Amino acid sequence: MNRDAQRGERIREERDRLGLSQQSMADAVGVRREMWAKYESGAEPGANALAAIAATDADVLYILTGVRSGASALSREEAALLDNYRHCSPQVREHLAEETVLFAQREMKGKIA
Repeated sequence: MNRDAQRGERIREERDRLGLSQQSMADAVGVRREMWAKYESGAEPGANALAAIAATDADVLYILTGVRSGASALSREEAALLDNYRHCSPQVREHLAEETVLFAQREMKGKIA
């Protein structure tokens, strides 16, 4: 796979991660849906398009290089959970940590059975 195709695939991955349709992403970036489809096929977005893509919370570093930047590796739901956790007291954080372990163990048992 060449670099353009890889970039196009990463553009599509970021749109999918954000849960947006091609039309919704195109609208947010200010381009036609056909142009967005070309980006996903490997066309190189210009600086203005990249800035608009970044404003959607897409990981532009990942789109351009294939290397994820820190926070954008999280979905919106994951980021919200982390933000809520960070606003909790140490006691509540400890309780949440214990509960998540129990939930994860229960899920793992269900997958093994």
